Amino acid sequence: MHELGITKNIVAIVTEHAQGKKVNRVLLEIGQLSAIMPESVRFCFDVVSQGTVLASAKLEILETPGVGHCCECGAEFTLEQYVFRCNCGSSKIDVVAGEELKIKEIEVEEICV
Repeated sequence: MHELGITKNIVAIVTEHAQGKKVNRVLLEIGQLSAIMPESVRFCFDVVSQGTVLASAKLEILETPGVGHCCECGAEFTLEQYVFRCNCGSSKIDVVAGEELKIKEIEVEEICV
């Protein structure tokens, strides 16, 4: 399960950017063609974040669909998987979206002095 390693890296990156402040929410964008299972990331996040500034943070995941662009006819269409062909019959397809793994937002608790 490579999601464990990925989630450890996400927690490390967010921890660094939080600069010691408690993290309330993390929004991830995960593309449907990325081969990353959102439910596995959720499970791993709960385990990996224990004992960190993310311990009680809410994890939100935005799943982005795969989108392909046909190099022959110019059509754009939804990709469900990596085995694809355009309606025109061409297999010359550029993946435009769906491979993402991004930390989109981090919400930290403000400390009032």
